[in-house]
Amino acid sequence: MELETVIGNIANNTFSSVLSKLYGEYELDRQKKRYLAAIKSFQELYPNDTDIRIFSASGRTEIGGNHTDHQHGCVLAAAVHMDTIGVVSFHKEGVIRVKSEGYKAFSVSLSDLSVQRDEKGSAAIVRGVVAGFYKKGIKVDGFDLYCTSDVLSGSGISSSAAFETLIGTMIDSYYGGEKAVGAVEIAKIGQFSENVYFGKQSGLMDQMVSSVGGLVAIDFHDTENPTIDSFQYDFEKEGYCICLTDTKGSHANLTDDYVAIRTEMESVAKEFGASFLRDVDETAFYEKIPELRKVCSDRALVRAAHFFAENKRAIQEAEALKKGDFKGFLELVRESGESSATLLQNLYPCHSPGKQEIPLALMLSQRILGDCGAARVHGGGFAGTIQAIVPFDKRETYIKEMSRIFGEGACIELRIRPVGGVEVTK
Repeated sequence: MELETVIGNIANNTFSSVLSKLYGEYELDRQKKRYLAAIKSFQELYPNDTDIRIFSASGRTEIGGNHTDHQHGCVLAAAVHMDTIGVVSFHKEGVIRVKSEGYKAFSVSLSDLSVQRDEKGSAAIVRGVVAGFYKKGIKVDGFDLYCTSDVLSGSGISSSAAFETLIGTMIDSYYGGEKAVGAVEIAKIGQFSENVYFGKQSGLMDQMVSSVGGLVAIDFHDTENPTIDSFQYDFEKEGYCICLTDTKGSHANLTDDYVAIRTEMESVAKEFGASFLRDVDETAFYEKIPELRKVCSDRALVRAAHFFAENKRAIQEAEALKKGDFKGFLELVRESGESSATLLQNLYPCHSPGKQEIPLALMLSQRILGDCGAARVHGGGFAGTIQAIVPFDKRETYIKEMSRIFGEGACIELRIRPVGGVEVTK
């Protein structure tokens, strides 16, 4: 589409329907300004590119299933209105040029798609995504891209998955044709890129939710072909919103804490001849605790107990929402939070017991919300964010108080986005 036509369509509200779907009516004016600013930046970078398209890919929030995915368990997550958008012009120059707002520009030559030993960051991700599509028989000739993101880095909303999904959605839409792979495969390609080219051994949840959109219940029992159930539920009609609070705790020196959760869970699974807890019979686990204590730590056992209960809870949370049982859903979220605190034990690092930002945030949340809402640790834990389900009549008070304690802008309201990776100008 001609660049000037896109600008006109944004200005005259031609794209208002899709923008409202992605961000909500109250965000429409801000998003129009954001999109126009992105186009202006694109023009300055690539003045000879006059044919453009605009794509969007969402961040995500974990609703249920804390530390279950790496044991091939079940999760419930949701795409959110915070997203990465990209203004792109496709060409046949055999190179991809990318500029992300706030970062240095880079280019990726398509003449060699092998893993580059010294390549880091977004360039490695882009090369990996293109390589993933080549494996599917989809050839990429090149494009120029400017992107900007309001997915907060380090907040647990997964800015990396949004970027991977953005690149994958653009390639699939333009180059896929009859071979287009669709949202699920785009997510798998994103994970492949992050694992092999970026060097981070992430699971598939983040990419899957960003790509598929809406509320997504995922069963990772078969990690190559996870069961994906995407559905819609309007929290706003229930009179509730989702708030995420960044407690500003440092993630430095936490790698061992994250690794220990997985290692300890798998140490229990090993005693049953399994690699992951999903393949262990829960009843047999409880019957064998006396013998397990001789070879596994007590913490490993209580973390395993968390997995068994949390895995079922993630399924029950999705079912509660599908049935419209919001009260039951809130109770399950509270149970999840309690289990993470007492069994999983990922609210603060045991080697720094004075650093308890997350317990502090949860205490404050309970004080404000009482039995009207729910709050739990979000994501990996030990530092970072908590998530709260907040009734509208307490929303202003909650956000104001959490921001007073943890800093201006620490608490943000999230809107569940009904779609994943999408072309806005289609």
